[in-house]
Amino acid sequence: MAEPIEPVPNEKISAGRGMGKCCRFHWRGKLTVVVPIILLPMLIHGYTSDLPEIVCLYLLVIMAIFWITEAIPLYLTSLFPIMFLPVANFLSSDDVTKHYFSGTVVMFYGGLVVALAIEYCNLHQRIALKTIILVGCSPRRLLCGCMLVSSFMSLWISNSAGTAMMCPIVKAVLNEMESEKIFDVFMTQEEEPMEEGEPAHLSKVAMSFYFGVAYSATVGGCGTLIGTGTNLVFKGIYENTFPSSKEEVSFPLFMAYTVPLVVIVNMICIYFSLLITHMALFRSGSKTGQALKKATDNKDQVEVVLRQRLKSMGPMSCHEIQVVIVFTLMIVLLFTRKPGVFTGWSSLIDAKPVGTSSTVCFCVILLFALPTQYTFFKYCCGKAPFPARTIDSLLSWDFLHRTCPWGLCFLLGGGFALAEACKVSGVTKYIANSMSFASKMPLVSVLLILLMFTLFCSAFTSNVVVANIVLPIYCELAFHMEVHPLLLTLPTCLITSLVFLLPVSTPPNAIICGYAHIKSKYLMRAGLLPTFWGLLLVFVNSISWGMVVIPEMKSFPDWAKEYKNKTRGHIIDKLTLYDT
Repeated sequence: MAEPIEPVPNEKISAGRGMGKCCRFHWRGKLTVVVPIILLPMLIHGYTSDLPEIVCLYLLVIMAIFWITEAIPLYLTSLFPIMFLPVANFLSSDDVTKHYFSGTVVMFYGGLVVALAIEYCNLHQRIALKTIILVGCSPRRLLCGCMLVSSFMSLWISNSAGTAMMCPIVKAVLNEMESEKIFDVFMTQEEEPMEEGEPAHLSKVAMSFYFGVAYSATVGGCGTLIGTGTNLVFKGIYENTFPSSKEEVSFPLFMAYTVPLVVIVNMICIYFSLLITHMALFRSGSKTGQALKKATDNKDQVEVVLRQRLKSMGPMSCHEIQVVIVFTLMIVLLFTRKPGVFTGWSSLIDAKPVGTSSTVCFCVILLFALPTQYTFFKYCCGKAPFPARTIDSLLSWDFLHRTCPWGLCFLLGGGFALAEACKVSGVTKYIANSMSFASKMPLVSVLLILLMFTLFCSAFTSNVVVANIVLPIYCELAFHMEVHPLLLTLPTCLITSLVFLLPVSTPPNAIICGYAHIKSKYLMRAGLLPTFWGLLLVFVNSISWGMVVIPEMKSFPDWAKEYKNKTRGHIIDKLTLYDT
């Protein structure tokens, strides 16, 4: 007779389930403890062997793992250098903390505040509606109009802010398409099964509007220094690493380098890519093509709806007009500060060098100093009773305090502090020496490999994090290969933003996926062609148009040779101090 099967005690079952739930919901806490312990031999080896680069590499690896997995919030991970670097005798506390509110960080926040001022007065909606009506109201022209607005706004404000502004506008346009039966905005149950309580999935045509807005915001952000965080990371790392560089990365120079190919040509390629993959271009006989043909026939109906929405906003208020003036003033001041073509206004002032951060801060102060209206003038010479209510400024501090992502200050500053520590300790030189094989390869091949490697890394983690990690290494690699540092760092900085495959790749990707409930599989399919265009155009731009704009990149400059010799002596002094 067979032995009866002994039942498993409920305690064992509950213990197994409890362990599973513990690993599922508390893996972040475990990771924050396990990772430093596993990597501890690296730290011990660095101290016992007097290898400061290994000690700093310990911090670099831990921060990279925490940044990628987000076991600890990104912003808190960025505070590690403040604690670690003074204790490890790399940098003093003052030298570390000054990176967290440097001129580059101030410039970023200034641009973000101006963007919030535009949102505060609803100026972005007026610009979008006027542009869309001007371009046309057929589905393909609507897409073009949304992309033009998104890319233009992201030139002057952060790409994440531009995307966040455009999403409600796209949603309103699609709601009108749905209510007027212009085209199907949502998929059917057969096309994409939905579980109970799950929001309806957008159709391919509807998704193309969100993709177009996010992609064009990302591309537009590559056009200026303040358009995206990675550009400012590049500026900060380059200026801190090479303070004696003769080629200043100024606002006009950066635009001249990026706008023609990386922005304009890239926008055209992405637009036609979306038309082919999502709007049945050259496939007029397909179901989507026939639906869009019908929608094009009803474009006048759509235009009437949009004009009514624009009319309901009324004429431009004094508030909006002043924000436009401040916004325009900021652009003019940034362009004319040190244009290179003629003497800039900063050179005419008999004072210390005036940076872009001072320019942006001046415009930020104006937003809080100017009133939304000037009706108070009529009370200056009038008689009582006077109004008891104060007049609001162009931007409210409460609104700014609620909506501004203050944690980005830590993320940018932590990257700058880590880059400085890697330079002082010799980590970048250590890694660059391990890549010495690159000096025997053609420069074009090395550049293409770096672009592809950086693109791959940016596909799976935050582009700001990737830029903070790889750019200092590429700076040292450029010295090792004796090529201009801009030739390796500027293109790789741009490619970190031009990855459209996953929500984590860029902030605009994450925003549209969260806002419109778009699944990652649809984002990956739509982003393949735009990512390819970005890689191709950045590569072509760096070896063609970029050489025209910055001809100094064709050779290894004299200042770099002097700085290379000086840096070697500086590192030796630092290592001597470390040993002591």
